[in-house]
Amino acid sequence: MTTTPGTGTGTVRLRPLSVVPEGQNEVLVGDPATGTFVTIPAVGGVVIGALQRGASLEEAAAEAEEFAGEPVNVPSFVEVLGELGFLADDAGDESSQTPEPVRTAPIQARRWMTSVSPQAVRPFFGRVAWACYAGCLLFALGVFALRPALIPDPARDAFPFDDIGLSALAWLPFVWFAAASHEVGHWLGARALGIQTRFGVDRRMIMLVFETDLTQLWTLPRRQRYGPLLAGLAVDSALLAVLLAGRLLIDIGAWPAPELVGSLLAAWVFIKVMQMLWQCLVFLRTDLYAVLVNALGCRNLWRVKSLMLRRAFGRLTPDEAEELADASEADLRAGRWFRWVWLAGGLGVAVWFWLLLLPVFVEVLRWAAEGLAEGPLTAGFWYRLLCAGLLLGPETLALTLAFREYAGRLAARWGRAQQS
Repeated sequence: MTTTPGTGTGTVRLRPLSVVPEGQNEVLVGDPATGTFVTIPAVGGVVIGALQRGASLEEAAAEAEEFAGEPVNVPSFVEVLGELGFLADDAGDESSQTPEPVRTAPIQARRWMTSVSPQAVRPFFGRVAWACYAGCLLFALGVFALRPALIPDPARDAFPFDDIGLSALAWLPFVWFAAASHEVGHWLGARALGIQTRFGVDRRMIMLVFETDLTQLWTLPRRQRYGPLLAGLAVDSALLAVLLAGRLLIDIGAWPAPELVGSLLAAWVFIKVMQMLWQCLVFLRTDLYAVLVNALGCRNLWRVKSLMLRRAFGRLTPDEAEELADASEADLRAGRWFRWVWLAGGLGVAVWFWLLLLPVFVEVLRWAAEGLAEGPLTAGFWYRLLCAGLLLGPETLALTLAFREYAGRLAARWGRAQQS
């Protein structure tokens, strides 16, 4: 028998929900199919567990009262579950329904990926594998410490060919391969735990980034989430170790490789180091930011950080003040210092861009300008335009996404102003 929420009789059919303990008095409840997760008091998890077993509302209320030591308004709680989209549609079997996941990036796949079995990739994320990844990272750090000449230098390593255009074209395959392998690492790390993922494209400030939606990690206990979160950097470490091993063999004379091979390896090491340093910028919601949030037990640190900054500068609205007052203690505790880390983060990005990317972009633009000055009737004009466009295209797309985002915000503000 089914019932309309609020009647107090019958049973309620839920979607396939996950319930994971979060601290002593709360549970994390979510729908893995849509990627919607909320934290509720532990008594709510008792009610959901009872309803999932087929208990009636009266039976669920009795279990909740026994757990909490006082009566619990179960019909009202079920209404909240309905508002969250956690109730099954009476028109069909909840297990056969496939709602689209909540969008988390401007450009994103619509469906979760399940094409790789967990058993096939689990050995790559066991204890032995993680020891190897850690060894690769330590090897890379050791090479840089003992052979400072192998530390990437944009002015020296960015252009493996005398022709800037060929150098730019040599960048592209490795840039895409390195970015793809990083995201594949996240995907395979998640699949090792039986989690589904999907790929997307987003931006961080003016930089285009590829990302793997790991929302379903919230169906797992906190200690199991670190593997998929760090899997991208694990792949990065292994790839960097391979590239540096080649450079080290050439440097010590053990591998008489052609000069071009050494130049290409140097350029690719530069790209990989640049990408890994990017992940250290936690104020841009990178992989290490996700690790930080998970370790601190935060729920919505990014939003709380923004609200606390608005309060610090006297721009907090009454609704935002109420939202901040309802924030979790973990978010408030971390937000007190993370807001200033984020505020100073712009300087960190500027330093990263100034030291690593700006020298490359300036050289490419100078080279491109020389060719464009020859006019569109020459082959050099189109060659240099093509090379510059391929290299600078991702940043152009990032600026386009930023413009769309800010335009959407302005339109929303304008709409609210018109209504008021």
